[in-house]
Amino acid sequence: MVKELEYPFDSEYILKKSKSIRRTLLEDGSARLKKKIAVLGGSTTHDIVRILELFLLNQGIEPVFYESGYGMYWEDAMFGNPELDAFGPELIFIHTSLRNLRVLPQAGDTAEEAERLQNADFERFERMWEKLTQTWHCPIIQNNFEYPYFRLLGNQDGVLAQGRTRYVAAMNARFADYARDHENFYINDINYQSAVYGLDEWSAPFFWHMYKYALCLKAIPWMTHNVANIVKSIFGKNKKALVLDLDNTLWGGIVGDDGPENLEIGQETNMGQVFAEFQSYVKLLKGCGVMLNIASKNEEANALAGLSHPAGVVRPEDFIVIRANWEPKSRNVLQIASQLNILPDSLVFADDNPAEREIVRQQAPGVTAPEIGRPEDYIRVLDRGGYFEVTSLSEDDRKRSEMYRANLEREKQQASFADYGEYLRSLDMKGLIRPFEDIYMARIAQLTNKSNQFNLTTRRFTQAQIEQIAADAGYVTLYGKLEDKFGDNGVVSVVIGRKDGERLHVELWLMSCRVLKRDMEFAMMDALVERCQREGITELYGYYYPTAKNGMVRDFYALQGFEKISEDETGNSVWKYRIEEPYEKKNRVIAVEDGNAV
Repeated sequence: MVKELEYPFDSEYILKKSKSIRRTLLEDGSARLKKKIAVLGGSTTHDIVRILELFLLNQGIEPVFYESGYGMYWEDAMFGNPELDAFGPELIFIHTSLRNLRVLPQAGDTAEEAERLQNADFERFERMWEKLTQTWHCPIIQNNFEYPYFRLLGNQDGVLAQGRTRYVAAMNARFADYARDHENFYINDINYQSAVYGLDEWSAPFFWHMYKYALCLKAIPWMTHNVANIVKSIFGKNKKALVLDLDNTLWGGIVGDDGPENLEIGQETNMGQVFAEFQSYVKLLKGCGVMLNIASKNEEANALAGLSHPAGVVRPEDFIVIRANWEPKSRNVLQIASQLNILPDSLVFADDNPAEREIVRQQAPGVTAPEIGRPEDYIRVLDRGGYFEVTSLSEDDRKRSEMYRANLEREKQQASFADYGEYLRSLDMKGLIRPFEDIYMARIAQLTNKSNQFNLTTRRFTQAQIEQIAADAGYVTLYGKLEDKFGDNGVVSVVIGRKDGERLHVELWLMSCRVLKRDMEFAMMDALVERCQREGITELYGYYYPTAKNGMVRDFYALQGFEKISEDETGNSVWKYRIEEPYEKKNRVIAVEDGNAV
């Protein structure tokens, strides 16, 4: 990743050096997810596309853009054109602003007239969204509206029905309600972004009248950074875990020298309040599914004593892995990734010491170590960095910490068994395997975008695409849930197969790494064969496309009994399985719910 694109960044530098930054990103050899993005603008969007590309490349997404003509967002959305039709967007970003509201209320309008104007404007946008959804079945990102840069009615502008500030607030609320009620529709909150940036500068009239920019030039990196965060979250590029230092990061002072009783944490001092507020923020992240961990140069007993401080907000049990020792933090961070069974690029490392941050960047490639600044800045930097951007929040997300902590308990139990089969039987595992269901569509789409290691083809799907496949009789779909005596792992495996007469082509087979080596893959194979038998399918064709991250499943199909029938020079291979009667089930340890459910 390019450090200059991480918050807090220098907007002027990014605007000036965009070509060299782009060249650096494209020459770094990273494997990126390619996506076609249509930008439909109500104002000039060239520089928005130029800078958005940089942030997306930095997030592991290589975009190809369609850009509407100036102000042609409505026409392109409602009527299309040959260029847009040929492009076939996989995501649409509608960049509109206050300048695109056709008629704003006047001081002399009645409340009824103001409401009529608002209804007409909202219904116009709603028709556009519905048309785009019906045409493209892809995620849509829509700006809401910044506040007016003047208040004709003063402070009453936000109170009276004729006030434009109130009008914008009501429109934003209706946009938010629509986003809440419609899958694959997301709001880019320029109302908040302009407030943070400074509305006077954001909406400086010069840039509209001179260039038809809906915001000032220097605000473009800030706005596009926010859009990129939404895009990378949609396509599964979010970070998963936060690794924290302790001394002068979660509290003031050094616990080993000062003793836990003398740490600055709590309401007695101003800095104690700052650290307590940061701990509160960290705990809130846990509620959003972020996995919390510790990497600290400390004796473990001292670390636990500090985390148990009576004025503290977080406790030892809030963290999944606590590595407090005198090893290099880079080594501890990589060990944490290994214990969580996630890749290092899923981690964010927060440490007050700039030298430690740089060592982690150099010695733990892929780990993000932001410049968090002074304690007063910690929340702002982590929050506006957008590392954990929320586009959906499932029950699995909220329970993620408990799930991973339960995994560590399983590992401890495994160590007490000499026979691995006996260990698996001791878990009392129960599986549920069924065709895709509405309740799990968001989670299934999330898994297709997040799973990299146990993913044989690494195909990515939006929720809209998953819903289309589920409704298509030409496909076989399965999801698998797994629970045991330590807890419920939620939806952990997904299979998509395309029917071709008596053949089934397995286009996607993935599994969450948190259930590796527990025979869930065999249970899924059994369910897939049973489904195929009921539909008269006699042959399965599996495909393995190697990436830098999925080497662990190179021999997956061989272990399932498939025969390799071809392999090219890059390692892409095709496998065949003939379903014989009777089929001997491979799963021996998971009690799967009634097979008729599949």
